[in-house]
Amino acid sequence: MYQQNLDKIAQLSSHSAMGVSGPNCDLVNFSEYISKNLALYELSNDGLRLSTHAQANFCRGELAKALRKGPFQVNIILGGYDDKTPKGGSLYVMDYLGSCTKANFGAQGYASNFCLSIMDRDWDENLNEDAAVALVEKCVKELQMRFLINQSNFIIKVIDKEGVRTLKFGADPADN
Repeated sequence: MYQQNLDKIAQLSSHSAMGVSGPNCDLVNFSEYISKNLALYELSNDGLRLSTHAQANFCRGELAKALRKGPFQVNIILGGYDDKTPKGGSLYVMDYLGSCTKANFGAQGYASNFCLSIMDRDWDENLNEDAAVALVEKCVKELQMRFLINQSNFIIKVIDKEGVRTLKFGADPADN
């Protein structure tokens, strides 16, 4: 049976996380590999945390390196909050070939056919957290109404100056 409550958003540091899509084996292996290597970097460098931009470039480099050996079939949306960045938050979208681009919003897979048009129409640079969550809820409702597969559980994670926190929709991801 297909696991409907798998949390595909891996926390990388206290202020960054990445959403990963793809086959479960690659999804779990790549997420753990990246998060553990970033934690090792932080421990090896006296608590120095990589910026979101540096984390995205590390992920992109690892995807490109794996492409020549045994590729990971994963697509990634990586986001984080940095005090030194003018706007604070940043978002990067990567595909399994290792291409990486900075974006204001993102969606991947079949859901992108429905969600990107909604986000393109309704996204505004001055969105507050409540409006952003409402925008994601609008995308979820559209998927539940129009998408072929009945996906009932969605998890939203917020990354801000306070860190990464979870807003739950559907079942608890720890409830297997």
